[in-house]
Amino acid sequence: MSETTKNTEVVEKLISETAKISWLELQRFFAQGVVLNVDSDLDLIEIAQCLAADDSERIKALMNDDSISQPSNDQARHWYETKAEMWSVVVAPFVLVQAIKS
Repeated sequence: MSETTKNTEVVEKLISETAKISWLELQRFFAQGVVLNVDSDLDLIEIAQCLAADDSERIKALMNDDSISQPSNDQARHWYETKAEMWSVVVAPFVLVQAIKS
């Protein structure tokens, strides 16, 4: 299997597993410390693919500039209070979330 075919399959799998979900349903994952918030200017699937491919260099750079971060308690509280809907995809052990642009 070529690398391109493998990457295409990973992207297709990630797209099929991406869904809108209420923050209320994500709270237990937040409590476990496995939620990563992806900046709305980034492509959620691309970031998920980087995690799946263990592209630690890119992920580390994005974390250093806070484009990917663990949500703060204040952010989680705000999402809870506003019953926020998020885009979400799981790349074990993490749950990536991204605010839905209005």
